[in-house]
Amino acid sequence: PECRLLYFRRKVFMTTSITSQITFLPCLDLNRSEHFYQEILGLSLVLDQGKCRIYSVSAGAYIGLCQRTEPFSSEGCILTLVTVDVDGWAKEIERKGWPIAVQPRDNEVFQIRQCFVRDPDEHLIEIQRFLHPFP
Repeated sequence: PECRLLYFRRKVFMTTSITSQITFLPCLDLNRSEHFYQEILGLSLVLDQGKCRIYSVSAGAYIGLCQRTEPFSSEGCILTLVTVDVDGWAKEIERKGWPIAVQPRDNEVFQIRQCFVRDPDEHLIEIQRFLHPFP
């Protein structure tokens, strides 16, 4: 694997490159969440571990859902999905019967177009397009 040096606070760390990223979210009803992420957002299940399921978002990026029995809070956390067609995503989500929490709008502060939806466990999901170049 590729090896690179990272400089952080005058210390040198040797590490291998990161190959993917998974954001894990807790959920109270895994089957209800599965419906939202597969049927409403159209994500593909790539791994079912019983109490955790992992869905592909894009090349190397994943969302994992893990069954929890105790209450939890996702206050202050936002899962952002980047696309070129925010309005199209909002229409498709509504067509499938899921409410849009905040309709598509331009955010001049961050120079983005965005809308928001909540999943069955009230996690806030932003669907966003950059209105400026982004890597």
